[in-house]
Amino acid sequence: MRADRLVSLVLLLRQRGRMTADTLARELEVSTRTVLRDIEALSVAGVPVYAERGRYGGFALLPGFRTELTGLNHEEALALLTAGSGHGEQVFGLGSALASAMRKVVDAMPESHRATASDAAARILVDPKADLLSRRLVAEHIPDAVMIEVRRSVLAGHKVRIHYAAPGRPQAWRTVDPIGLVTVREKGYLLATKDGADRTYRLSRIAAAEELPEPAQRPENVDLDRIWQERSTRFRTGGDHVTVLLHLEPARREDLVNTALAILSEEADAAGRLRLEVAFQDSRHAVWALWQFGTDAQALEPQWLREALRERAAALASRYGQSS
Repeated sequence: MRADRLVSLVLLLRQRGRMTADTLARELEVSTRTVLRDIEALSVAGVPVYAERGRYGGFALLPGFRTELTGLNHEEALALLTAGSGHGEQVFGLGSALASAMRKVVDAMPESHRATASDAAARILVDPKADLLSRRLVAEHIPDAVMIEVRRSVLAGHKVRIHYAAPGRPQAWRTVDPIGLVTVREKGYLLATKDGADRTYRLSRIAAAEELPEPAQRPENVDLDRIWQERSTRFRTGGDHVTVLLHLEPARREDLVNTALAILSEEADAAGRLRLEVAFQDSRHAVWALWQFGTDAQALEPQWLREALRERAAALASRYGQSS
């Protein structure tokens, strides 16, 4: 909305000082012509914006001008700045709204605390895009049009029609009753029901979506955390998953978490190794995953998995035992 953009423009000038039209356009994700029209609108409305000509020119506010945005203490503002830094794209398509909110948070703070909070937030990093081994954590791509329709349906309480591709099945249209949105490890999910049955849809697998005018059949109050825990438990314990008992070097635990479907039980033995019961998607997934760990993991059960890994190791040893 233009009103929100005008507020953001004023906040940018307050917090950064003189800025060129091109820089403002990039920050606000609009054209330079739109920025110039907004500057003119602010001037007409009495906001003291003035232009400075020359090589280092741009637009600025008269010193002392302040918008009235209050209500946050220092700790609250720091928490929001830290949580919001770098996570715009992941918050269900609300990236530009998050950026605008962060500008308002900074402007809401007392003058004496503003620089301190901004510096403190810059010194706290939450969920970077790569870990210590430089493995990039790639967020799933969700088309903006899909995310907007799904998000509107969830918040408005309307049914939504989605073109969805379940694993191993062709894409098909289905109409569901949305309950809520959940994001876990850079992956987004739509929690819904279809014909009264619980359904969980991966947002990246939705090719198209359409909000419908009919009200969704769902409870008035919702506890998303409880619902997610219940569905996660059913997912881990149901279906044709493969359960494996194994020993693992503690240093590789996080790698296993990122590979396995779920860790069902865990304890440390006398030698300091972890004894784990782990669920994998199927037998192929189990063989592939355990092979990645080399000697850092040892499959204890089932026997067919031990034999599959032994045969693979023997074949590799045989190949490298031959002269080139």
